[in-house]
Amino acid sequence: MPDNVDASERMVDDWTRRVQEQAERYQAMAARVEGLSVTERSRDGAVEVTISSKGLLTNLVIAESAQGRRMAEVSALIMRTVQAAQARIPELLQQAMAETIGTEDQTANKVFEDARRQFPDPPEDEPAPPEPQREMRFGPEDEEPPPAGRPGEPPKQPQPPPQPPQARPRRRAAPDDDDDDFGGRSILS
Repeated sequence: MPDNVDASERMVDDWTRRVQEQAERYQAMAARVEGLSVTERSRDGAVEVTISSKGLLTNLVIAESAQGRRMAEVSALIMRTVQAAQARIPELLQQAMAETIGTEDQTANKVFEDARRQFPDPPEDEPAPPEPQREMRFGPEDEEPPPAGRPGEPPKQPQPPPQPPQARPRRRAAPDDDDDDFGGRSILS
């Protein structure tokens, strides 16, 4: 019977050791992934972004060469650069997992697939938005041209609109002025 007990103890010890080794590999992977970041620069070098392993923007640098561009163009360039950096995260995660826990692990494959869904390839470069129309207009847009008069006659000046009639102030009745028609008698009598 002692052989069976010894064999059981060795089996439990081996299982415990494997679990501890796997836990250490997962901790190493987590530390490695936590320290990952991606820095990406736009093609023209006007924008540089750094993204954490979680896909969060941790640094943004806009070069002086971006000065003078329209804000819509700069913001679109920033977003494309961020998306390009985020699209590199799954590859870096896969590399970190291969070096720590291996590529055969189901958990590692699940993390990798989730990252690919969360950070897909960036969209193709889009053309810059069109230049906004810059036009200045003065005066009412629907104003009709003045009517043409006889040749050589100066154009008629528009007449100001008529003013509303002023209310006449009320006249106060004089104390001896009696507007009633009762002949000086009280209406109560």
